[in-house]
Amino acid sequence: MPLALLALAVGAFGIGTTEFVIMGLLPEVADDLHVSIPTAGHLVSAYALGVVIGAPLLAAVTARLSRRTVLIGLMALFVAGNVLSAFAANYDYLLAARFLSGLPHGAFFGVGAVVATTMVAPERKARSVSLMFLGLTVANVVGVPAATLMGQHLGWRATFLGVSVIGLAAIASLAFLIPHDHAHAPAVGLRREMAALKSLPVWLALGTTVAGFGALFSAYSYITPMLTDAAGFADGSVTLLLALFGVGATAGNLVGGRLADHSLRGTLFGGLLSLVVVLALFPVLMTTEWTAGLAVILLGVAAFVTGSPLQLMVMEKASAGPSLASSANQAAFNLANAGGAWIGGLALAAGFGATSPALAGAVLAVLGLGVATTAWGVDRRRGVSGSGRERLVATHVPEQARALHP
Repeated sequence: MPLALLALAVGAFGIGTTEFVIMGLLPEVADDLHVSIPTAGHLVSAYALGVVIGAPLLAAVTARLSRRTVLIGLMALFVAGNVLSAFAANYDYLLAARFLSGLPHGAFFGVGAVVATTMVAPERKARSVSLMFLGLTVANVVGVPAATLMGQHLGWRATFLGVSVIGLAAIASLAFLIPHDHAHAPAVGLRREMAALKSLPVWLALGTTVAGFGALFSAYSYITPMLTDAAGFADGSVTLLLALFGVGATAGNLVGGRLADHSLRGTLFGGLLSLVVVLALFPVLMTTEWTAGLAVILLGVAAFVTGSPLQLMVMEKASAGPSLASSANQAAFNLANAGGAWIGGLALAAGFGATSPALAGAVLAVLGLGVATTAWGVDRRRGVSGSGRERLVATHVPEQARALHP
């Protein structure tokens, strides 16, 4: 795999860290800025809103620019947002800075996924995307706990300055490691990017993302009360268990990337089915501490096996203009985050028990399987192959990729 993928992973690590670290620092932020914790929780929503708006918007605006330039510019915007967060004078300024920090998130992953696939041979496209996403999953294992500790001991502002340093390292990596020739090939323009979004298969792929990852966030958003109320863990143990989720997510991401290079749709169906099974078993697994720990790991594995296949499915269906659709898929991930948490909360509020959000997630995963099956049926009617060693985005292999991977 090209070393340039490391630059994308570094950027993903910084983005993953700043997205999730705020959840562990809400008490410190609320106390310092003299707001309630629920009010401080709006900082999470502001970031997510930035992702949803920024992903398609920035991808569209930059459609004719060099992708290398776009990636560097997006990371510069990311650094600016985190620096402004660190120096925010009050809650309102911090809210605006968090929104700004979220704007480049989706477009970076969307454009980065397209760039990653242009640097490798066709049989390694899914693995190239999974290696970029590796930065995101490792952030949950290393970056978020380390940044949380930094914020608790040095103040929450130090955390955002630290994340800004990661962003600067990502800019340097992108500038030195992303080749100019790959970054320029091909720039298709806004009209073709927009035209790709008119395709029914693209929207079915996006719908699969919303339902599939909505299933994850329905359960994961309420994993702490499940672990403490149902499994009997002490509050202090939850941080370690969430790190186990990150370990499972990292493993699932790597496995999913490798399997998807052999069968994209088969990996997607298998991942969604395993997610249904894991979530349906949560009421049983959450009865003892060791099975609950196993459940957390399995949830990470099952959910993130589908990460690369879902990203690449969208890119495949929008092959004429993949950058905008790829970025829109990142917006879909964040819609899944918000929607899944809302549905899980409804189950919890209805009094169905501490593990009911997981069962609601299982229903969403079944819905995701239904959407994915519908997409498969549409492809069959259109004469598109749905099995075997599916290849993505383009069959053309860049000359440098041929040289690297004969």
